Amino acid sequence: MGSSSSPHALSATATAAITGAPPAWLDDIDGDDALGWATDWSERTTTEFANPELQDRLRTALDTDDRIPFPRRRGDWLYNFWRDANHPRGLWRRCPADTYLDGSPQWQVLIDVDQLAELDQENWVWKGAHVRYPAYDRALVRLSRGGSDATIIREFDIDTASFIPESAGGFTVPEAKSDVSWLDRDTLLVGTNLGPDSLTASGYPRQIRRWERGAALADADILFTGEATDVAVGAWHDATEGFERTFIERALDFYRSQRFLVTDDGLHHIDLPEDCEFSIHRHWLVIIPRTDYLGIAPGTVALIDFAEFLSGDRNFTTIFSPTATTSFQSLAWTKDFLILTLLNNVATQLVTLHVDTWEPEPLPLVGALAAPATTSVIGTNPTTDNEVWLVGSSYTQPATLLRGSIDGDPITTIRKSPELFDVTGLSTRQHTAISQDGTAIPYFITGAFDNEDTPDRTPTPKPTLVSAYGGFEVSLVPGYSATCGIGWLSQGGNYVVANLRGGGEFGPDWHTSVTGANRTKIYEDHQAVLEDLVTRGYATSDQLGIRGGSNGGLLTAVALTSYPEAFGAAVSQVPLIDMLRYHELSAGASWMAEYGDPEDPQLRAVLESYSPLHNVNKHSVRPYPPTLVTTSTRDDRVHPAHARTFAWALAAAHQPVDYFENTEGGHGGAADNAQIAQVEALIYTWLWRQIGGRGE
Repeated sequence: MGSSSSPHALSATATAAITGAPPAWLDDIDGDDALGWATDWSERTTTEFANPELQDRLRTALDTDDRIPFPRRRGDWLYNFWRDANHPRGLWRRCPADTYLDGSPQWQVLIDVDQLAELDQENWVWKGAHVRYPAYDRALVRLSRGGSDATIIREFDIDTASFIPESAGGFTVPEAKSDVSWLDRDTLLVGTNLGPDSLTASGYPRQIRRWERGAALADADILFTGEATDVAVGAWHDATEGFERTFIERALDFYRSQRFLVTDDGLHHIDLPEDCEFSIHRHWLVIIPRTDYLGIAPGTVALIDFAEFLSGDRNFTTIFSPTATTSFQSLAWTKDFLILTLLNNVATQLVTLHVDTWEPEPLPLVGALAAPATTSVIGTNPTTDNEVWLVGSSYTQPATLLRGSIDGDPITTIRKSPELFDVTGLSTRQHTAISQDGTAIPYFITGAFDNEDTPDRTPTPKPTLVSAYGGFEVSLVPGYSATCGIGWLSQGGNYVVANLRGGGEFGPDWHTSVTGANRTKIYEDHQAVLEDLVTRGYATSDQLGIRGGSNGGLLTAVALTSYPEAFGAAVSQVPLIDMLRYHELSAGASWMAEYGDPEDPQLRAVLESYSPLHNVNKHSVRPYPPTLVTTSTRDDRVHPAHARTFAWALAAAHQPVDYFENTEGGHGGAADNAQIAQVEALIYTWLWRQIGGRGE
């Protein structure tokens, strides 16, 4: 095992109080004590596990010019955001579509974020742009300080490639977690921070205002106000010609919302179940209920004419029915077709339905990737034609860009990303583990297996890294990762992705069955996968490493405090840790539908039973394997106090723990390719030191 920091290595300030509860000053994001403590420990961690060679390899891969510049079509132009070695903060640019398709894109740089950051003396991180449709003449550009979710929004003139200053009537929204939408060229729909009454307890907009150009934002008319207990309130305008309309959504919690259509007579409530997902396109209303609705089963995709629905008709047409293995994931419209992305045993299926018949047909792809792979729709022209852009990849096949028309040119490969690590001998298998209650939990394992033609024979045990998430209906599907390939697979390790309950791989019930009081089943699923890997001979328990971020960071922390004997090392990134007060930190109140309300006595007992901060044992009582905890000072979604207090508590218990806090990066943990390379090199070097058998 590699050495890990101990409480004796902490700063003098930390050592004085380490035998007590984590100090309150760890909550102070930018406090001198907290930053000094974090900086001191982070510097020692980076020194001990520095790997400049790996970091350089990762940075070169991330910055390679051979990557696909993934496009977003807006009219005759294709837009792209691009980072490379010379532009670490990135370029927002566009090119005529025909030049891209010819293989010689003529890029016009709209915003050089590096130049802008230098000019403004700010550590700007690009967070996207809302381009006005259908004129494509103006954009609302989001810029974040250091990668936080809170952004400053500035109006940008695309034709002149310049920001419009406030003094010239340009829209500017101060730093906040804002919601914006174009109503017309001179009017916005805005939800932002205009004082305590304008925000929910989760820190998101509670009000929607109609903001006219030239007026003060604080004086803009309020269209809607939600409750402080809501997650957020948002609004958007559909500018589709002939179907112009405005919607308001009041998110009651993470999965329940009330929706309204703005009419001349006021707000018209769209009478759907609060937990029902929906999409409106032209005259069609598509629904995907999470619970039974009018006999429509959860996870079913059904549609109806929107005007008829508003008039009281409920005669829906079912266009997809889920099965035990097949689930709906997403939809996209073209002019004459609806495209459904489905998963069948965590394998992608793309289905098209013509708007006249709604008969499903597989989407034919020329030169599709070998299974298991994931193919996703990344672009269509929903009002003009049936063009479709797709991207596909697998654990061993880099991204492939495909383009064509559903009823015209065949959908074929137009770009391929380079192979950034050697895949010779690598393959992927899918297995299932049986959880404690008998539920089958699938997982993928990628590695160089000694007996490829006989997958049932016992393989040679190797260092094996297990990644999992298990929450918020997030589906983990096959995909190419240059950082994992270079940092882990190339060293000879196996890589596992586990599809735990809580995700969206098998429809709504796969998620809802393990929320709130049933949360611990997710951890039983995780433990079952770890045990199955050992039983099948892929690794010994001390060769298993586990890694997860955010809710996945909570997962690894629970594993550490609940079944530490099942693995040999844990990486917990930007994690939730204090489950008794998560709802009081940053955006935590918005997740109570997932975890449960700590103020409810019954749910509090469940939360306390697995809350990592409240279940740390002393090393003398129950030894834990080495742990690496990471976070970002600029994470305003999951408060850095979670990671800080966990590292503190582990050190106080004399458990082996290392800690790294990036000063930038937000919830992603890194703000640019250089930081990604640094963090990933640190993690893979740390992991290989613990379970790879490389040196003491």
